[in-house]
Amino acid sequence: MTGAASVQDGGVLDGPCGHLRGFRADDHASGQPGIDPGWDEDGDRVEDGGRLDGSDLVPRLSVLHLNVAVAEYGFGDHADDADVNLTHLSTSELTRHRDDLRREYEALQAREFALDLTRGKPSAEQLDLSEPLLELPGAGRHRAGDGTDTRNYGGLRGLLELRKIFGELLQVPAEQLVAFGNSSLELMHECLVHAVLFGVPGLARPWGLGTGTAFLCPVPGYDRHFALCEKLGIEMITVPMNAAGPDMDEVERLVAADARIKGIWCVPKYSNPSGIRYSEKTVGRLARMHTAAADFRIFWDNAYAVHHLTEVRHGLTDILRLATAAGHADRPFVFGSTSKITLAGSGVAFYGASPANVDWLTGHLAKRTIGPDKVNQLRHALFLQTAAGVHAHLDRHRVLLKPKFDLVQRVLTDQLGDSGVATWTVPEGGYFVTLDVLDGCASRVVDLAAGAGIALTAAGAPFPYGKDPDDRVIRLAPTYPPLAELAEALNGLVVCIKLAAIERLLDAPVTR
Repeated sequence: MTGAASVQDGGVLDGPCGHLRGFRADDHASGQPGIDPGWDEDGDRVEDGGRLDGSDLVPRLSVLHLNVAVAEYGFGDHADDADVNLTHLSTSELTRHRDDLRREYEALQAREFALDLTRGKPSAEQLDLSEPLLELPGAGRHRAGDGTDTRNYGGLRGLLELRKIFGELLQVPAEQLVAFGNSSLELMHECLVHAVLFGVPGLARPWGLGTGTAFLCPVPGYDRHFALCEKLGIEMITVPMNAAGPDMDEVERLVAADARIKGIWCVPKYSNPSGIRYSEKTVGRLARMHTAAADFRIFWDNAYAVHHLTEVRHGLTDILRLATAAGHADRPFVFGSTSKITLAGSGVAFYGASPANVDWLTGHLAKRTIGPDKVNQLRHALFLQTAAGVHAHLDRHRVLLKPKFDLVQRVLTDQLGDSGVATWTVPEGGYFVTLDVLDGCASRVVDLAAGAGIALTAAGAPFPYGKDPDDRVIRLAPTYPPLAELAEALNGLVVCIKLAAIERLLDAPVTR
């Protein structure tokens, strides 16, 4: 190791195998200013960008947890190979490494693992933090602050006291926020279906009529967003992500030229799966840009608004305020939920927008329901109490989560740091790490891992239609398994990455 670095803006580790979306970093060991591989903090292209490789980064680790992991779960088995750049080896050297790795892989298979890194789910320990919810509101404590009997029908927009708490966190006035059922994905589905069938405020023409509907999909992105579009026959147009969010030059070019493009998916804070935070400049451009479609909408999925992995609580520019100031008050649909805050299976979801959009959605919702589960909303309001209470609760989550994310960085850096066959992000919040392997290797890595009892998200999942054009990106979800199982899974994953890479290099038409 050559020093310690603190990676900002959802940083990236980069090796000789290639350049992964350039993120800024500051090398505190050398005292040098931030290295900028290709993009500045506002997402503008810069020349002569540098790179970080894994050997230059030792994240600030939760030392106690990691030392326990090293001692008990066998880290470092491949550390001696971490400084070997596999892309520089001769055919005979690669063949020897391949044969060694095949024996290691057979040993993995013999252990008959059943390990799961597929979805970003809270662990049982995280869910235990919200156990007191199950005792609330309690017998005789069923009235909301305004006197509403939460046991009865009505109250389609949800309880005001809970909307006030999450309005502050989601940057939406409480009177423009709807608190609904368990899933924000459900509300996104509602909005898409009603837009396709009936249109949206500003242009009461169904999206499904005419020449078709298209959506912009920043990639890598959230597979469930893409699944909604695919279900409804909405064409998906990919846009690359950079350090500040989606490539806004491309976004502005596309939306100005094509009236079929009705919206864009955005996870603006600790983006799924890359951990990127949208810059102020990006948010401003989204709010102000000219669109050929008068009924264009930004689906602003602020799922990780308060899900910090460091002590720094990064903010986010207010999209609703900027869009309103730019004369596009109806443009943003803001979504959020308590799913990764309290109990993932029985939380509360939120929808925030202009008054016209709120009236539009609640008008449609009124046709299928008389109201949400207000008892559940009351228990959440009593349990969380204030926005500060939410932050304090998430601080307790961070104590459980950070050792797992530190573990990912430790294992990947120690065992793949200079290997030249993998790069990965260093998120400061959210639930995922994005792993890039050599082009053409992601599917093979996932298949090898499955054969060793390690379940990963399908290769291609972060792309529309499940098709990664480079077969490169793998989303890692380290939140759910216990630390011991995560350690086993990561060690096995390293074997699979190296084996797939060497197989690819031996097949490549390169003279060595």
